Amino acid sequence: MTTPHAAQLLRELSDLHDPELRVVLTELSDTDLGTLLPAALRIPFDHPARFLRAGITSACNSRQPSFTPESLTDLLAALASADIGDSAAVIAASALLRSPEPPPISAGRLAGALLTVKAPAYAVTALAVLSGGLRAGLVGKLAKWGLDGIARDEMEALAAAGPSGPALIGEVDGHYSYYSPPPLPDAWDRLAAVPGYPAFAKRALESARDRLAAVHAGTVAYRADAAFESDEVAALGRAVRVALIRDEPWLMPVLRPLLLTVAVAPTAAKTLPSQALLYEVARAAEALPTPELLAALREARGVARHKGVHRQLDRKLQRIARALGDRPEVALRLPDLGFTHDGVLHGPAGSVLTLGDGLKIAGVEIAWPAAGGGLSSSVPAALRRDRPEEVKEARALATKVRGHLATLARALEAGFATGRVMPYARWRDELASNPLGRSVVQRLIWEIPDQAGGWRAVLPIDDSSFAGIAGESVAEPEADAEIRLWHPLTATAGEVSAWRDLLIGRDLRQPIKQAFREVYRLTPAEEETSTHSDRFAAHIVHYKQLYALLKARGWTTTMLGPWDAGDTADATRVLAGGSWRIGLRHYYIDETTAGTDRVWFERRGGAGWRTVPLIDVPPLVLSEALRDVDLFVSVTSIAADPAWFDGHLDYWQREHHAELTATAQVRRSALARILPRTKIANRCELTDRHLVVRGDLHTYRIHLGSGNILMEPGNAYLCIVPSRRAPTDRVFIPFDEDRLTVILSKAFLLADDTAITDPSIVAQLRAHHST
Repeated sequence: MTTPHAAQLLRELSDLHDPELRVVLTELSDTDLGTLLPAALRIPFDHPARFLRAGITSACNSRQPSFTPESLTDLLAALASADIGDSAAVIAASALLRSPEPPPISAGRLAGALLTVKAPAYAVTALAVLSGGLRAGLVGKLAKWGLDGIARDEMEALAAAGPSGPALIGEVDGHYSYYSPPPLPDAWDRLAAVPGYPAFAKRALESARDRLAAVHAGTVAYRADAAFESDEVAALGRAVRVALIRDEPWLMPVLRPLLLTVAVAPTAAKTLPSQALLYEVARAAEALPTPELLAALREARGVARHKGVHRQLDRKLQRIARALGDRPEVALRLPDLGFTHDGVLHGPAGSVLTLGDGLKIAGVEIAWPAAGGGLSSSVPAALRRDRPEEVKEARALATKVRGHLATLARALEAGFATGRVMPYARWRDELASNPLGRSVVQRLIWEIPDQAGGWRAVLPIDDSSFAGIAGESVAEPEADAEIRLWHPLTATAGEVSAWRDLLIGRDLRQPIKQAFREVYRLTPAEEETSTHSDRFAAHIVHYKQLYALLKARGWTTTMLGPWDAGDTADATRVLAGGSWRIGLRHYYIDETTAGTDRVWFERRGGAGWRTVPLIDVPPLVLSEALRDVDLFVSVTSIAADPAWFDGHLDYWQREHHAELTATAQVRRSALARILPRTKIANRCELTDRHLVVRGDLHTYRIHLGSGNILMEPGNAYLCIVPSRRAPTDRVFIPFDEDRLTVILSKAFLLADDTAITDPSIVAQLRAHHST
């Protein structure tokens, strides 16, 4: 049954009486959209109701229309008469995936009228199956289109499952028309569930592996980048993704030899059998990473000779490693590399790998046998000369260890947004008992059940014992109990402060920012605006830097620029296992800068996303998502650029006196604990927003947000180019952050301002002294 607004729109489309009537999307259901689209497509572009047509098609672009058997039949009839070219077949195939009930016989009869060899093969196949089956004549046409070999096998496997099978290819590959709705969020899961497709995936990848083996054996002639046709590459990419979704045990025994042979020519040439397939597998790994596939791609990078391939894979490997952190169910699969319980591994060429101590982020140190006995941090010349391959192997092993540790830390951090719990037995047996896992988890604060049915924060002491916030011993929980990471959002201010003091007192540097993690709670202003936040709006940022950071943090966005539709962009990131999405609007200012706008949250509902009031967003999801946005503003704002003099100076100066963001407040908390342990403690004072440093020549105020410096008296600006060089004396810093290190470096420099020799700084100090 249609809603009143939908009924009104249908009447107006057939006989327009109200030229001012507009589509109100919030008053339409998904089923309404499926009913309205056929009626809208029948309206000519010069019809008085053309604005309603545009409003309805635009609504279908932003929502997921749902088609009943009747509205699906009506759509096919409308498409047959609509003047929209080959898009008709694409729209029809898309509608098949948005029709919960089987198509009626009448729809099959109408589908035949949309068959055209100019439409994409997947759409033609889907409509052919709907109209009566994949007949021999159509199979011949598919072959003429180039769908032979692996690609043809895929199409036939999907066609055997019904018309929606081939239609899924268009959905997962992003083949859309002007009238298409947003992508189905579960399209890949649907493809993996198609009967017969997993068998095809295995068959296809084995065939590709065997073809490459034949190329290397010389039984198939080698031609650079010609081992596979483009449609075969696409089909193999889909096969890899489906196998990754299903976590098929057969995948890596097939895919590893495939990668090692596709990445290098059988001759001494620097070319390879198929760059396209190598990159397609890497893209699949970005979407659905596993530690095993990441390791295989690193091996493939090692055998490849083409420098351009090295550069491409290096970028993709970094993205895969980051993405793996969002798949904790597979990222926690840690290998046994042979480390002892104490974290020591004797490697090639006499090297000794040691998992890092408490002063470092969980990492690995590598040492080499020294000529006079003992160990050296540098490789002896004789070792480099006599055993270069073993030295290379040892360094590669250290890189591999660092990759596993970083991946584990990212995977654990990804669970913050959901408060993810895991069985204690698994935590103990797979993480705490593995030397790699132990070096990470023993630096983090965890929560275990207490006797009152709540949670108690503890710090691991060894594999199975814990200490509380006051250092007291805490009993090991039962094997079937749960354990989760502690988050400062769930603790009192006193508890957070106590944990920070404990970590500083032990010189314990955490692998992820936890005790010093920023928290973001809903503000009264955000409760008032309801569905969006302006907390980070109206900032001016370096656009290229912002764009790179968005991509690096897993956000999806389009480029801004002086072109149509380039004035604004909405960046989004999916959170909490796919249940929530955050959006950040930003806008074009000029070639170098952009402005930030509102932030909002959406919840997944059915096949799409719906904006929700901020008060309905779980506190952990809200805090973790806003932490990303704060990072973007803090890092890319022009106010943090000490050399900025290219306009927008009113904003630049205003930000120097602005209240501290959550990031800067945490920075202040860290400095309050670090500075008393340094030799410049008696020259420093923390105010609400500044670190005040008393030099011999002047007094300096360093803003804790931007890091910019004003000299007193007179508030004259002092420009010092940022340096991440550590202070001259050994200073323990509890977390890795550029801005904190820069502020400390500036403080040490200015506390001894009479010793400064940099000509640029000296000139500024003298000029201020003369005034």
